[in-house]
Amino acid sequence: MTTISEFQVRKGNLGETRFQKRTAPPLQDGDVLAKVDRFAFTANNITYGVVGERIGYWKFFPVEDEGWGVIPVWGFADIVESRHPDIQPGERLYGYWPMANHLVMTPGKIKEERLADAAPHRASLPPVYNNYQRVNNEPGYDGKMDDDRMVLFPLYATSFCLYDFLKDNDWFGAAQVIIPSASSKTAIGTAYAIKADEAPPLLIGLTSPRNRQAVEALALYDSVLTYDELEQVDAGRAAVIIDMSGNGDVLGRLHKHLGDNMTYTSNVGLTHFDANEMGPDFIRERSAMFFAPGHIQKRTQDWGPGEFEKRASAFWREAALKSRDWLKVKKENGPEAVERAYRDVLDAKTRADSAWVVGF
Repeated sequence: MTTISEFQVRKGNLGETRFQKRTAPPLQDGDVLAKVDRFAFTANNITYGVVGERIGYWKFFPVEDEGWGVIPVWGFADIVESRHPDIQPGERLYGYWPMANHLVMTPGKIKEERLADAAPHRASLPPVYNNYQRVNNEPGYDGKMDDDRMVLFPLYATSFCLYDFLKDNDWFGAAQVIIPSASSKTAIGTAYAIKADEAPPLLIGLTSPRNRQAVEALALYDSVLTYDELEQVDAGRAAVIIDMSGNGDVLGRLHKHLGDNMTYTSNVGLTHFDANEMGPDFIRERSAMFFAPGHIQKRTQDWGPGEFEKRASAFWREAALKSRDWLKVKKENGPEAVERAYRDVLDAKTRADSAWVVGF
C-alpha cells in the first residue's frame, strides 16, 4: 500500500497549511502511479493559490475537504507502478504535479514524446497543464538542465507568450513597455524576449530599492526606476504595462500618471498578493488578466500542433542559459524543506536571484 502525503493550504488563508496523509487508491486498468521526485516553487505558484477559485487551479488535484487545496507545481516524477500497457515503470515525466509525494494518473493521448493525464476531473481543464513530457524520449534531452526547466520553463513560457501577444497586437500602439516587479523571473524572461526583437520598444523596469542594483546589472531594461520614482516615466509616450505584481497602489499611480497614454495593461502575476485591490485610478476598460494557456491554444490554432512548443522551447533554453549568470537554485529534500520553501516564497523572503527546488 502506498501512502500519499500532501502539503495542503487553506484556500481562504494561504498562510494556514498542513500535511495530510492518505492511502493511494488501488490502480485500475489504464492507471499508473507516479512518484514525484522534485519540483520548483516560485511566486508563480503563489499566484496559482491566489486565483485558484477564479481560474480553477484547485481543480487539478482536489482534496476531500473543500476548504483546503493543493497548489500545483512544475517538476519531475517517475512511474513506479503501471497498469497501462504502453507505460512502463521507470518512465520519467516532466509536468504539472501536486505538492505531494505521489499521484495516480490515467494516461491518454499517448505519443512518443508526451502524454496527457486523462483523469475525468481534468477533462475540462486547459490542455497545457494536463500534458506531460516523456523526457527519456526527447531528442537532445539534457538532465543537467532539469533544475533550469523546473524553475524557468513555466515562467519563460509565459514570458514568450507575453512577448508574442504584444507583438501580435502591434504593441498596442505603445512606444514603451513598463514592467512593475521587474526583478521577477517572468519579467526578466519577458525582457529577454523583447530585447531580442528586431525593433523593440523602450523597456522600463520598476522595482523596489533593494532589487534595483540587481535589476540594473541584468542590462535588459533601458531604464530602471523604483516605485517611488514611477512618476519619472515619460507620460508623453504611449505605454503598455506588463504587470507582474498586482499591486493596486502602484498600478493606480501609474495609470493616473500616464492617463490616455496608457494604451493597455496586461495583468499577469500577483507577487504582492496582499495588495491586489485596484484603486479608483486603475483604468479597468484598458486592462485585462493575461492567461497564458489561452494564448497557447490560440497559437496552436494559428500555427498548427507542436509549433508553439517548438518556438517556446527554443526561446526558454537560450534564456535559461543566460539566466545561469544570475540565478541561484536552492535544493533541499524532505517535508520540512517543502514547508520552508513555501513559507519563504509566501512571505516574499526569496531573493529575486534565487529559486527553490524541493522534494518530499
